[in-house]
Amino acid sequence: MQVSKWGNSLAVRLPKALVDELGLKAGDELNVVAAKDASIAVETKEQRRRRALDRLASLNWTLPDDYRFDRDEANER
Repeated sequence: MQVSKWGNSLAVRLPKALVDELGLKAGDELNVVAAKDASIAVETKEQRRRRALDRLASLNWTLPDDYRFDRDEANER
């Protein structure tokens, strides 16, 4: 990929094969999750969301039987 000037920033164009592999479309967000040795790793917003949900599920949290969520109580200041 070639790095190009875009306003005051730099940008790269993603090859179609990579776009197809990641299932990207215009307007999607990518997060750079690692950068080392002239390579980068990215994840889509959906991949990040899925990873976070999987981490939460792995905690196996349980709520007390008498737990009741109260939105007003949660938002009190």
